Amino acid sequence: MKKKRSNLINLKSALGLSLVALLFMGMAFHHGWANYKQDEPLEYTGIVLSNEIGNPHSFLELQVIGEDDLVWNVVLGPLGRMRNRGFTDDAMIAVGNTVSVVGYQHRTIETEMRAERLIIGDVTIELR
Repeated sequence: MKKKRSNLINLKSALGLSLVALLFMGMAFHHGWANYKQDEPLEYTGIVLSNEIGNPHSFLELQVIGEDDLVWNVVLGPLGRMRNRGFTDDAMIAVGNTVSVVGYQHRTIETEMRAERLIIGDVTIELR
């Protein structure tokens, strides 16, 4: 009986440690908003070169109009939040479309920005 109880305790400990490890792995892969220069907003208008629409975040690659060498990798909000705030169709950020982005540059990844606002024609989508 004592051996069965010991094995049960070891199993519970192993499961607990596994859950903690998974939690920390998830935190490591998620980019926190503190990694962005939130006191320095940027605004650019450009052409969508590529997009990835989904969860936990959508992304787009934006070629800034008038600056051929400036391409931003833009982190958008979760798809559900975007849809709740006016993103009605994936075609809104289709490759070739012109969009404006207001956001914040990543502190260490020079070409990445987190979008605060996405403006497509006369539709403004608040992402936060």
